[in-house]
Amino acid sequence: MKHTRHNTAPADGDARKSIRPVICYPVDTLPKPEMHLYTAARKTMKLVDTVIVAPREASVFRVPAGHFFRIVSVEGAQVGDLNLWSEGDLNERFYSGKTRALHGTHLSTGDRMWSSFPHLRPMATITWDTLDWYGFDSDGGSVHDVIGTRCDPYTHHLLSGQDYHHCCHSNLTRALAAETGLSLQQAETHVHDVLNVFMCTGFTRDSHQYFMKASPVRPGDYLEFFAEIDLLGALSACPGGDCSAEHSSDTAACYPLHVEIYKPDQTLLEGWCSPEPSGYSGSHGERPGC
Repeated sequence: MKHTRHNTAPADGDARKSIRPVICYPVDTLPKPEMHLYTAARKTMKLVDTVIVAPREASVFRVPAGHFFRIVSVEGAQVGDLNLWSEGDLNERFYSGKTRALHGTHLSTGDRMWSSFPHLRPMATITWDTLDWYGFDSDGGSVHDVIGTRCDPYTHHLLSGQDYHHCCHSNLTRALAAETGLSLQQAETHVHDVLNVFMCTGFTRDSHQYFMKASPVRPGDYLEFFAEIDLLGALSACPGGDCSAEHSSDTAACYPLHVEIYKPDQTLLEGWCSPEPSGYSGSHGERPGC
């Protein structure tokens, strides 16, 4: 919805609005992914495991550092919600907001998924995207966004007054609880904002609201990542299917997704090592002795 404006513009209103924007986080000094190593290594990789994510459900998977993984469309147009954690520490998890600030609203080849404070390091680097041809359409939509959060039962109840249990938030919660032995309540605290894989989204030009439209994904499409650290991942096959109509539905056509894990020739990664956590001191300006 548009906000009602109660005030007229001041005399210098146009001048204030015409000031040029400044990029908040220039990335010229951002550590660059070693794409030449990944490109060579991915040519040798061999499939070592496949995890099937059933429609309207989520599955957990593990990827050792130095391996690749793919999220693959296998039967029909289907979007997925991806969470990542450090395998050894659930408190280190994918930070979608900082990833968005560094790389923009939608991710593709060469972009990285960054972890939460105090670690702030690359968790995974996107090494191939079969949908990179899509770019941005005339509506301002693109694929693989970090602007949405995940469909959840709380917002669903807020807007409809009804409970719905197979939204992505609940799917991820159940899957993480089953994998780790945590209670549902404990697991839920670790579920976080996602990478919306294959989802086509943007902001409307009039009301500036978050929108979705039918995903362009087709069977055989995939988004491929290189695991920079040992990863625990969870992927939900969204109950909205291709999200052309709604994202919490028992009637939308939904399909499984596959997570394929690949091991490359490790000799081709010579010189690569997992990134260290942030070098920030952690003092937050506190004076010694305080």
